[in-house]
Amino acid sequence: MPGVIRLLILLAAACLLGACGQPEPWRQESYVFGTRVELAIAGVPEAQARAAADKVLRDFDVLHRTYHAWQPSELSALNEAIAAGRRHEVSAEFAGYIREAQAVAAAGDHLFDPGVGRLIALWGFHSDDILPRLPDGPALKALIAQRPSIADLRLDGRQVTSRNKAVALDFGGYLKGVALDRATALLKADGIANALVNIGGNVMALGTRDGAGTPWRIGIQHPRPQTVGGAPLATLELRDGEAIGTSGDYHRYFEIGGHRYCHLLDPRTGYPAEGTQAVTVLIAPGAKAGMRSDALSKPIFIAGADWRTMASRLDVEAVLRVGADGTASATPAMRTRLKIDLPDLKLAVLP
Repeated sequence: MPGVIRLLILLAAACLLGACGQPEPWRQESYVFGTRVELAIAGVPEAQARAAADKVLRDFDVLHRTYHAWQPSELSALNEAIAAGRRHEVSAEFAGYIREAQAVAAAGDHLFDPGVGRLIALWGFHSDDILPRLPDGPALKALIAQRPSIADLRLDGRQVTSRNKAVALDFGGYLKGVALDRATALLKADGIANALVNIGGNVMALGTRDGAGTPWRIGIQHPRPQTVGGAPLATLELRDGEAIGTSGDYHRYFEIGGHRYCHLLDPRTGYPAEGTQAVTVLIAPGAKAGMRSDALSKPIFIAGADWRTMASRLDVEAVLRVGADGTASATPAMRTRLKIDLPDLKLAVLP
């Protein structure tokens, strides 16, 4: 699928593929959250792997249906109540996610703000089929003036109110990371110690590829693959508990007159963020690593030229960025992990 980190399952040496007797991981693919989902599980019988994967995919489907932004769901019911100025009771889980998303948005100076769902809809991204059409100018101007934000929500236990009727939640830049954390917890509970979970470019690793030390290896797609013949920009080995996520202007976008308009919107202007083609972040093992890999790449992307300052503010040490002009740069922590696959790529290392 264009625009995602592709799960390459590469190995360090050819002998490790078969000549050394190591079995291939069991794999399963699906389509959830509007993107391709891939699971690779190693070190257990196929029946156990299949049962564990089925449980994960069922959980993904529940998350997708519960928090869908433009189809009937618990999230859309809250958005309807906010628009009507009504108090609305949500589940304990939903309330927890709202609080967590509020904290993440505040940490990134609200460059990533799940409260701008109406803005996303106005740009036409609340659809499975994106049309090349600019939003109505007066409507866009009026919505920007209302400055909707997830910070406008108030929670009293499970009761949610909003001081701003223009707020509408969209968890599209947050929920895939939550799903990664839930997936790894489910896999561990089912006795799976070695797995790789890929949700449309957000990837999390458990253990190793064979349970015996061979690391999982993934490829980071170039944001303009047609310019490099489809070759990955770089590859890296993903260690136990690490998560990686990419935000790019090539995931969901349309073009008019040769200008690209992507789904990553800058709440300050109301327009798609410019200045960046892609940002990849590598998150160390720890609590909420999956969620952080998803949510924290967004403010770094939207920050544009100030991406390094934003990464430091969010305590994200390993970042790879491709600017609007195609130039690539990385933090030292990321550069040490990358194997560059493009011989002509000039990669600047920024402290």
